[in-house]
Amino acid sequence: MYEFKPDDAFNFARHVNAQARERNGELFFRLCPYCNPAPTRDNLNSFSINLKTGQFKCLRSTCGASGNMITLSKDFDFSLGNEVDEYYRSRRQFRRLKTPDRPIEPKPEAVRYLTGRGISEETVKRYQITVQTDHPGILVFPFLDADGKMQFVKYRKTDFDREKDKNKEWCEANCRPILFGMAQCEGFDCLVITEGQIDSLSVATAGIGNAVSVPTGARGFTWVPYCWDWINKFHEVVVFGDCEKGGITLLDELSSRLKCTVKHVRLEDYKGCKDANEILQKYGADQVRKCVENAVAVPVGGVVDLADVENVDIFKLPKLQTGIKQLDRLLYGGIPFGGVALISGKPGEGKSTFASQVLVNAIYQGCKCFAYSGELPNYLFRSWIDFQIAGGSHITEYQNKWGDRNYAVSETNRRIIADWYRGKCFLYDNKIVEGDEKESLLEIVENVMMQYGVNVILLDNLMTALDLEPGKAFGKYDKQSLFVKRLARLALKYNALILLVAHKRKNNFTTNENDEISGSGDISNLAAITIAYEKDGELQPEQRRLKVSKNRLFGRVETEGYVLDYDEKSKRIYGIGDSLSVDYGWDKSGDGFVQLDMNADCPFQ
Repeated sequence: MYEFKPDDAFNFARHVNAQARERNGELFFRLCPYCNPAPTRDNLNSFSINLKTGQFKCLRSTCGASGNMITLSKDFDFSLGNEVDEYYRSRRQFRRLKTPDRPIEPKPEAVRYLTGRGISEETVKRYQITVQTDHPGILVFPFLDADGKMQFVKYRKTDFDREKDKNKEWCEANCRPILFGMAQCEGFDCLVITEGQIDSLSVATAGIGNAVSVPTGARGFTWVPYCWDWINKFHEVVVFGDCEKGGITLLDELSSRLKCTVKHVRLEDYKGCKDANEILQKYGADQVRKCVENAVAVPVGGVVDLADVENVDIFKLPKLQTGIKQLDRLLYGGIPFGGVALISGKPGEGKSTFASQVLVNAIYQGCKCFAYSGELPNYLFRSWIDFQIAGGSHITEYQNKWGDRNYAVSETNRRIIADWYRGKCFLYDNKIVEGDEKESLLEIVENVMMQYGVNVILLDNLMTALDLEPGKAFGKYDKQSLFVKRLARLALKYNALILLVAHKRKNNFTTNENDEISGSGDISNLAAITIAYEKDGELQPEQRRLKVSKNRLFGRVETEGYVLDYDEKSKRIYGIGDSLSVDYGWDKSGDGFVQLDMNADCPFQ
């Protein structure tokens, strides 16, 4: 019943604290976890797990360990999930129930109750339903396996009182959970699975031969390991669960776990009813048969019909305007949401300043933002961004005792600015010490997206962000690739924009801007847009050149670059057509400022 997933191999490596790296479809361990030899040139990387099959092997002749993930799970106490662990590793002994020597004869009370629910007497006898001798108001459902052996027994009150009774249904303790009706099935053409026993009896009453039901309700799947081989013999399975809130119970779980073709009853065929028994009582056996006969296949996961794909004008997609008009014009209105924008540059050349100014523009445009700064303490990040928001007209200039020029934003203005972005921008708390960290940075990013509605994220920078992720034993480049890949998935999932700051190589011998990013080549490959902000020997000391070397959505790039100026006083960056005196709206008086027009020169917004 276990199906291998590549993540299981990576999780196992973490479990045994192994140094590992992916290569050519296999995960190689620096040392074999079985023989764990003293490291030499000859025994390094001799153990590997195939990332397609999950098979592992050690190439050392003195070891030769081999097997699959189930083997590793048993040998190293590694969990593959509760149900897999129970089936393959548990020594739990179920009760052995006595199988009657001859078929159980239903008592009149059972026949009377079930025929009152539309179930035929023939079906009651075939499935051997009876009642307790001392409590004729309690139905007894015997669960016989495919060999006719009693494995499980369930009870149901026919006179259930919600105010007096705690439970309507219960089962014998410590019995092997299986599907009700297995012994009554013939052949392996089509199997119908319902949630309740009375529903599977309703299907059988309608003339459908192979009808079974789950033992412990819609959320109980402990039966799967013990019915796995049997159920996958069927050509197809029709899920006839309860229709609740526009969905069908059992369907999601079974469609993702069974190997055979899975179909489901169409919602319209329920005709407003909850389950098979209600359909039988209201519309008769013909409608129950119609439900099964008209069942439709569950669509293949991850596949859509091209004709059903939403028709979107890419020029009208939501975008974040950077405030640099030349850049926004190149990108038809700004950086689009739903991807990773890589901002690169060499240390000390201002890429973090550029990224924080984009963040300020995001706050101004009504976005909720989250920032991680791995190189600045919290107070310094806030101070820097406050200067950019305040602008030169609200910054005081003075000289210190050495005659150097200093700048300051008044405490009054800082409080007003703080009120302006309160609840709109959140910052990773760098005061957390390593021993207190409970979540990875990726988990925190997803949490703020869900909880606070954040849709613009700034991560400055990649190298320090990786230090907050688990799996430190993995190779540097593999870890970078996995991190950026997960960022791209989050951006797509939540239609967010993630600004990722990364260093350029200290020494490079390539003319390709995308190859100059320090680290794995997957970093630039996974980004939707790659922007470089850097010094240029032809420019003035306070100037930088902005280049766009990758633009996945529109294809337009700018490899020659735009020359941008930098104002030391306000920490603001600006280019041709940009105003240095931009009002972000925090100061209600607006003295000395020009209101920022986010639609100006952006006809594609």
